[in-house]
Amino acid sequence: MTLSWQTLLAVGLGGFLGAIARAYVVHITNKHFPVDLPVGILLVNVVGSFIIGCLFAIVAHNMISDITKSFIATGFLGALTTYSTFAIESFFLLQSSFLLGITNMFLNLFGTVLAAASGYKLLHFLIK
Repeated sequence: MTLSWQTLLAVGLGGFLGAIARAYVVHITNKHFPVDLPVGILLVNVVGSFIIGCLFAIVAHNMISDITKSFIATGFLGALTTYSTFAIESFFLLQSSFLLGITNMFLNLFGTVLAAASGYKLLHFLIK
């Protein structure tokens, strides 16, 4: 795949939409679930991982164009999910509560891998 202006535009547009989606989902989630754990970031990371698992099952069956993959994976999901926010929130949680910090790290790390694998396996099964 070449890095054309169309690909860059697709990534930029996807990133714009993903960033807005993350801000909205995190705001709404944290408003309705006011707990010490950053549930909004966990939600976008797990859902984004599930979606990318689904996407790559579709990619494995050559059912999507490179530009669409770039729009969704690099752009939208890249902006929707966030490793750096997860990292700093985990750091701050560890400062105040070791148990909450470890819980947040466990849920993000294992939850996202499980979600990505589940999405991939589900779509791979449905496509066959």
